[in-house]
Amino acid sequence: MEPAVDVVPGDGVGLGDEVAPVEDGRSARAGEPAGDAEPAEVAAAAGDRASNDDAEPSSPEEPDGAVGTDGDAETPAPSDGAGSDAADEARALPELDDPETLRAALEAILIVVDEPVSEVVLAQVLERPTAVVAAAVRELAESYTQQRRGFELRQAAGGWRIYTRDDFAPYVERFVLDGQQVRLTQAALETLAVVAYKQPVSRSRVSAIRGVNCDGVVRTLLTRGLIEECGAEPESGAYLYRTTTLFLERMGINSTDELPDLAPFLPDELPEEAS
Repeated sequence: MEPAVDVVPGDGVGLGDEVAPVEDGRSARAGEPAGDAEPAEVAAAAGDRASNDDAEPSSPEEPDGAVGTDGDAETPAPSDGAGSDAADEARALPELDDPETLRAALEAILIVVDEPVSEVVLAQVLERPTAVVAAAVRELAESYTQQRRGFELRQAAGGWRIYTRDDFAPYVERFVLDGQQVRLTQAALETLAVVAYKQPVSRSRVSAIRGVNCDGVVRTLLTRGLIEECGAEPESGAYLYRTTTLFLERMGINSTDELPDLAPFLPDELPEEAS
């Protein structure tokens, strides 16, 4: 018998030669002992190795967000500028050439204002001529009156604002006040009247007219936003006070020139004021 010949992987093996696996991973010709290695396991390993050799080399792992082998790429997120542009396009301003649309835009603004807004400001916001906006506002006010709506569009303090209609004031007061009285006291009303008719006026002057100290009442009116400081007297340096836009709004007038005349409410004979 010929001695066993070790076959190193890569050496040529003749056709028809039977090769048996050996323990150290080499191969021997048939007839030689295979040691403790199991032929089935070695054959399976050889088959796996052959299949791996025939397979295409695998591509390295791609980082997140990279283009895949099929050519598909993740769509990049739009930038902030692109998103805002799209939002602006989706929220395009409606055309105001139609009078009905113009009145609707005015109504939307007037619903949210917390103080009277002038026709000039409305015209600037809507980018329309002031005369056109003024006419549209008056048409809107007339339509509310004709329809007997629960609210009305009223001009006060140099501007326009939506108010509840006077006819339904008791119901509104019942809902808002719920039994709580928020009216001004008699002293506050008297002090407010003096400021309204004598403005600009100092606190000491108001106290002299009323005959009582009115420091606390003046502070109350300042807190309520009905009066405000407007400078000081040149001689004494005392603060001067005047009524505010809120006062005009609450009175439903555009200026203090529309206040009623005091003459009918004064007594027939008044003591002459000391000069």
